[in-house]
Amino acid sequence: MKETSKTMSGGAWFAKGLRDGIPICMGYFAVSFTLGIAAREVGMTWFQAFLMSLGMVASAGEFAALTLIASGAGAVEMIATTIIVNLRYLLMSTALSQKLKSDIPIIHRFLTAYCVTDEIFGLSVAVDGYLNPVYTYGITLVSVAGWTCGTALGVLVGNILPDWASNAMSVSLYGMFLAIIIPPARKNSFIGLLVALSMAVSFLFSLLPVLSSISSGFKVIILTLVIAGAAAWIRPVEEEKT
Repeated sequence: MKETSKTMSGGAWFAKGLRDGIPICMGYFAVSFTLGIAAREVGMTWFQAFLMSLGMVASAGEFAALTLIASGAGAVEMIATTIIVNLRYLLMSTALSQKLKSDIPIIHRFLTAYCVTDEIFGLSVAVDGYLNPVYTYGITLVSVAGWTCGTALGVLVGNILPDWASNAMSVSLYGMFLAIIIPPARKNSFIGLLVALSMAVSFLFSLLPVLSSISSGFKVIILTLVIAGAAAWIRPVEEEKT
């Protein structure tokens, strides 16, 4: 009998997470390599950069932190800025917690909150029915390994590469987003419409005088609340009961 999402064991979910995390790992490695180059330019060692990526796992937040380090900002300013830039993950982790069964121990809720990135959240929230947290752990193990190792390697050998090569590697991030967005958009035209609408509104936010001054983290939060809230109201989706 073919194994379904309801009958899959924890080990099977973990193995599936490892497999599904491979594309994210490859994209993260390329992007974090560029991050490692930036970390080396502000005087960080490979181990310091490794710990930074292990603790945060957020490209925008880490690049913001490196910019502040380069400008000589204090610890309070760096902490406040990275919290604001990464504030959207609070919404994502809250949403993801709704995918867990009510009897899941709280430790799993904290661990899945750590695992949340844009890409890992996209795969985890797309699971049919309730989410087995070990699936997210499998994705995270592979993805974070690529992210942290790429950062450390970027510090070690980043300056050897020419600038055009370093810049070209960051393009892989867009390919990674497309790999996550396109499959569900092809299956559901409403999701495709939301993706197109999100891109259009985000572009307007970057052009309009007042809205363009809002930080990227708050822009994502505003768009998430407005567009996701409107979509949930217009076309609610009932959770599968088990």
